[in-house]
Amino acid sequence: MASPPSHDPYSALRVPLFRRYLIATSLVSMGTAAQGLAIGWEMYDRTGEALSLGLVGLVQAIPMLLFTLPAGYLADVFDRRKLMMLSLTGATFTSLGLGALSWQEAQIEWMYLLLFLDSAFLRLGWPARAAITPLLVPGALFENAAKWRTTFMQITGIGGPAIGGFVIAFSIQAAYVLSALSSALFIVFLSFMRLPAGQRTQRGNMVAQVAVGLRYVWGQKLLLGAISLDLFAVLLGGAVYLLPIFAREIVDLEPVGLGPEAALGWLRAAPAVGACITALLMAHLPPIRRSGRVLLACVAGFGVATIAFGFSHNFWLSLFMLALTGAFDNVSMVIRQVISQMSTPNEMRGRVSAVSAIFVGSSNELGGFESGLVAQFFSPVISVVSGGIGSLAVVAAWTGLFPRLRELGSLSSVTPQRPGEREAAPQTPSQTAP
Repeated sequence: MASPPSHDPYSALRVPLFRRYLIATSLVSMGTAAQGLAIGWEMYDRTGEALSLGLVGLVQAIPMLLFTLPAGYLADVFDRRKLMMLSLTGATFTSLGLGALSWQEAQIEWMYLLLFLDSAFLRLGWPARAAITPLLVPGALFENAAKWRTTFMQITGIGGPAIGGFVIAFSIQAAYVLSALSSALFIVFLSFMRLPAGQRTQRGNMVAQVAVGLRYVWGQKLLLGAISLDLFAVLLGGAVYLLPIFAREIVDLEPVGLGPEAALGWLRAAPAVGACITALLMAHLPPIRRSGRVLLACVAGFGVATIAFGFSHNFWLSLFMLALTGAFDNVSMVIRQVISQMSTPNEMRGRVSAVSAIFVGSSNELGGFESGLVAQFFSPVISVVSGGIGSLAVVAAWTGLFPRLRELGSLSSVTPQRPGEREAAPQTPSQTAP
C-alpha cells in the first residue's frame, strides 16, 4: 500500500510567480501600514478627541461601501493587472498629498478629504488584487498559498507599524512619503508581470452583473456564513483604532521606559507578531481538518483576548493580549480566504471578492468608527470590552444560524459552485480522512 505524500510546507513558495508577487505586495502593505499609523497619531495629536480616530475609520469606510462592488465588476471584465496599476497610481498621489498637507499643517477637513480619496483609489484595485491570487498557483496549493500570504501580510504588519512608530517620532510626513514610494515600486513590478489567462465575464449592465454576484454570495451559505462572521466580530472588536489613547493615557509605560510614540508602534505591531508566529506554524502543519469549528473557536478567542486587553493597564499583558487577537484572527483569515476564493469560479471572483471586501474591510473601518464613538460618549475601556463581548455573542449566534459552516471539515473539500448550482453539503473530517 502506497504511503500518503508528505506535507511540503513550502510548496506554494516554490512557484516563482507567486513568490515574486508575494514579496511585492508585502512591501506596499508595509508602506500602507506606516501611513495608517501616522494618520491615527496625527489626528489625535492635533485634536485630542477620540472621535477624530473614529472619523478616520468612517472616511475610509464610505468609499469601500460606495465603490467596492463596481470595482468587483471591473475586475471581472477588464485586465486585473492594469486595474491594480491605475488604483496604485491614484493612491501614490494621495499619499504625497497627505504628506504635503501635514507639512503645511492644513485644516483637518482637507486631511479627511484626501484620506477619502486615498481609500477610494485603493478600493478600485482591491477586488482585482484578491481575484488574481488563485491564478498564481495550482488549486491544490491554494491553502498553502493562503497560509504564506497571511504570513507575509503579518510580517508587514509587524514591520509597518514598528517602522512607522520610529518614523513618526522623527517626521510624520516621512511616513506618507514611504507609503507613496512603496506604491510606486509596486506599479513598476506590475508593469513587468505576466499573468496566466483566466476566463472573464462578458461586459454588460454593471448593476445587473453586480446583482448576480450578490445573489451568488447570498445563495452560498458556507461562503455567506464565513464572511459575515468576520464582519460582525471585527465590527464590534475594533480596539486597534483606539491604541493612540491606550498608549497615551491608559497603559502604564513607566516600568518599561517607553515614550507614547514608541509604545504605540509596539502595541500596533503586537497583533501582527502573534499572527505571524501562528501563520508560520500553520504553514508547517498539515491542512486543517475541522475548519468550521476551528473558525468559530478562533473568533471566540479573539473576543476573549479583546476583553482582557480592554481591562489591562500592564504594558506586557496588553501586548500579549493584542498578540493573541492577531493569532486568532490569522487562523480565521486563512480559512475565510480559502472558502471565499475556492468556492467561486474565476469569472466571478472579482465580484465575490468585492462583496467579501465590503464585509471584511468595512468592518475594520466601521468598527473603528463604532469604537471611537463609544469611547467618546463612555470611555475607551468600555468601548473595547463591550466590543469583545459582542464578538462572543456573534459566535454563539452564527453557530446556530450556519450549520454548514459549523460542520465544515477539510478545506480541500471546498469546490467552485456555479451560479444557480445547489451548494454541496460540507464534508466532515470523517468523510475527508484517508
